Amino acid sequence: MLLAGCAADLPQPIPGATPAVPPPVLTIGQADGVLDAIGSAVTTSDAALSAVGLEARVSGPALASRTAEYAASTATAGAKGLTALQFDAQTLIVPTTQGWPRTQFVISEQPDDLTSPRLLVLQQASARSGYTLWGWARLLPGVEMPATATPEVGSTAVPLDSAELVVSPTDTVAHYADVLLNGDASAFVSQFVAPDSYRAGIAGGRAPFAAIASQTAGTFTETYAPVADQTFALSTADGGALVVAAMTTTSALTFSDASVVLPPELAAVSGGALAAGAELRNALNVTYADVVAFYVPPAASAAQIQVLGAEHIRTSVTGS
Repeated sequence: MLLAGCAADLPQPIPGATPAVPPPVLTIGQADGVLDAIGSAVTTSDAALSAVGLEARVSGPALASRTAEYAASTATAGAKGLTALQFDAQTLIVPTTQGWPRTQFVISEQPDDLTSPRLLVLQQASARSGYTLWGWARLLPGVEMPATATPEVGSTAVPLDSAELVVSPTDTVAHYADVLLNGDASAFVSQFVAPDSYRAGIAGGRAPFAAIASQTAGTFTETYAPVADQTFALSTADGGALVVAAMTTTSALTFSDASVVLPPELAAVSGGALAAGAELRNALNVTYADVVAFYVPPAASAAQIQVLGAEHIRTSVTGS
């Protein structure tokens, strides 16, 4: 009893100080390891031209796009190749997000085919899941990426309804969809830097469909719709934001007193519903998965929103 009464008090743990600014969710080494794992999975699937098992490391529009590219490449004996992807990073944009899902951006090195570097979007859905490649956008010619925080410091997530930007991330995507639809007649066209080679490419892609419609007393319409809950934004060094979003483009062509012969690359993404060489006599509908990246300036800026990169890949075809 005497000994017990004289015993010293046990030391008490002192909780560590909570950092004023949350740290990045990954170290540079961890980020490189994630890229290596995703790159290995994509390389294996590319060699087999099969998406079986790819969902462990690829998700969202990236999975839909790659699956469609495998089908088209197989159907054309490689004539329709795969989009070149490079998983070595020249810039890591690592978030400080404390919850999930977590999204980070990577500017890749230039692919082997010497096309533009890609902005890769990596996502971790939960604490127990691995990072996946959610999407990619090829940088547009002449684009200069805005400065971002170093990966050691990390970039903060920007609320999608943020009033601290010239236009909120959500409205940026919706307004750009309107510009794609209405061109210079859009009420929002002045918000975006022009010329825009992605927008020009979309407009040019409509021409063959419109020509068929005019020659066959048919109709052609195209719609552009942001995908719900698939817009992500991280801060830039000047208080602006990098915004990346998924969109869906749908082309609908009707015609009469004529037929359209379906090429193999279109039949390949019909899910087996249409055969290569099939003669369509009524309608053709094509769906594309789009990923578009923007730089949105801070609210105090007089600068316009700039489209930094985009990808536009055919993922579904129906017809009759």
